Amino acid sequence: MRVRDWQDILEDVVESNAEPSGWRAVAGDRSGGVGEDMFLGHPSVGVFQLKTFAKNPFEVQGVGSQVARRIDDELDPIFPGEDSGGRFGVNQGIEDEDQAEARAKELETVIETHAEAPTTGDALFEDVMDALDSPAFGPMEYDMYDRPEELEDLSDTFEEAEELLSSELDDLIEEDVGRGFH
Repeated sequence: MRVRDWQDILEDVVESNAEPSGWRAVAGDRSGGVGEDMFLGHPSVGVFQLKTFAKNPFEVQGVGSQVARRIDDELDPIFPGEDSGGRFGVNQGIEDEDQAEARAKELETVIETHAEAPTTGDALFEDVMDALDSPAFGPMEYDMYDRPEELEDLSDTFEEAEELLSSELDDLIEEDVGRGFH
């Protein structure tokens, strides 16, 4: 297992060319330390584990790794289904003013269309992600204040990766965060 910067893992997700709406995620507080844990999974790409912390309000740091090459029958029920209440999306930055204007027009059309016709929250979310050309989005199980049961299950399933990534993140935190303010 290769531990890498968390942004490199997200780059793998973005560049995977997998069906964007096929991704699923589970996230919450990190067990036994500061920060957050997240698992991203796609049936044809695999499962990625990320551990991050906010160094300050403008900078997130972390580590991650691919922990499985596919979502098998054992992992599938742990990840949320389409009926999950939460949603997530990964988005690439807009490169220039022309692209920003084009995306804004697409979003405006999506919002107007949904405002004028009967729709669902899921349909609006999917259309917005399509308009933004999101490379990865889907259902998510997330708890801002604790750890969802599914997060515990995934951490237990990938216990070796959990220990290694926790150690790497602890080293990163110790190296980058001082005990006071200067």
